[in-house]
Amino acid sequence: MRESELTILKIGGSVITDKSKELQVRMQAINRLAEEIQRATVESLIIVHGGGSFGHPLAQRYAIVEGFKEETQKIGFSETHHVMTVLNGLFMDALIWRNIPAVSITPSSCIITKNGRIQYFEDAPLKMMLKMGFLPVLYGDAVLDSSLGFAILSGDQLVSVLATKLNAERVIIGVDVDGLYNDDPKVKKSAKMFKHLTLEELWELQGKVSMSAASDVTGGMFGKMAELSKVVEQEIPVAIVNASKPNYIYKALKREKVKSTLIEKE
Repeated sequence: MRESELTILKIGGSVITDKSKELQVRMQAINRLAEEIQRATVESLIIVHGGGSFGHPLAQRYAIVEGFKEETQKIGFSETHHVMTVLNGLFMDALIWRNIPAVSITPSSCIITKNGRIQYFEDAPLKMMLKMGFLPVLYGDAVLDSSLGFAILSGDQLVSVLATKLNAERVIIGVDVDGLYNDDPKVKKSAKMFKHLTLEELWELQGKVSMSAASDVTGGMFGKMAELSKVVEQEIPVAIVNASKPNYIYKALKREKVKSTLIEKE
């Protein structure tokens, strides 16, 4: 058992939004997840959520991921950040209405990247929130970048940095499939799901997993796996769970048996 019993829960954008329609929220999913989080009563928890159809289409349209190249991109940066605060607000509503002391932390106000990687992170307020028993909620965001001017910070990179920086006990990644597959299970019915992977097996698999068909400026499953390997290297287990299915996240938070892919160092 680690000194820290911190759990980091990532909820993918594909779970809380409809990625095929711009700015389409799945409010039912958000409410259900908030209820599961409330029922699970995890003592030390951080939530990170993705952008889905809120952040990705705008970031792509204005090429935010490529950095600041022309004045017209500024409004794109503002819009991308703004719609992410809107999605985050809907998530926060669902948590706070259920008496969860959740507090939103805006990544663009405390993080600066360099070439898209976190360079500076003012995490003192977040650490104090955890100590006081609050539930910090962060999200993928458009952030300032010391080399590129600005960049897109993925929720997955946030999870990776938070887990290693705060020595988390475990990471739960909520996606819209049952776990990690050797192919896209939405396209190929023959796709095989992995129940357990070691770090070595994850690396071998990295070049073989199909890219997500939907628009995703943060690298889809490839990006996810590259970030997760950094967490597993620190001997922090990562579980990939289907957050679209009722009670899966609840069971994962409660350490109950649930269909998933568990990734461990050995």
